[in-house]
Amino acid sequence: IYCGSARDVDARFLQHRSGQGARFTRSFPPERVLLAIPCGSRGDALRLEARLKTWTRARKLALLASLTTPAGPAGYPVIPPSAAIASDCGAV
Repeated sequence: IYCGSARDVDARFLQHRSGQGARFTRSFPPERVLLAIPCGSRGDALRLEARLKTWTRARKLALLASLTTPAGPAGYPVIPPSAAIASDCGAV
């Protein structure tokens, strides 16, 4: 499960789909956005991204399975940082 940060999630997803951006997504284009977590600043987002990249696939899937937030207009859930990741996203 790829994890990245972006100011505009939808635009970044389209970049990845078209082969631009991260090396990983050029080799393995994403199928869909699974989740967006807004952060207070770019620094907060990069810290959160770094932390999530240390998580195992199983842990990421467990987070997704625990969501009760329905998909929004963009087709994926947008959630506030949970207690498990709040300290990395500047939220308490």
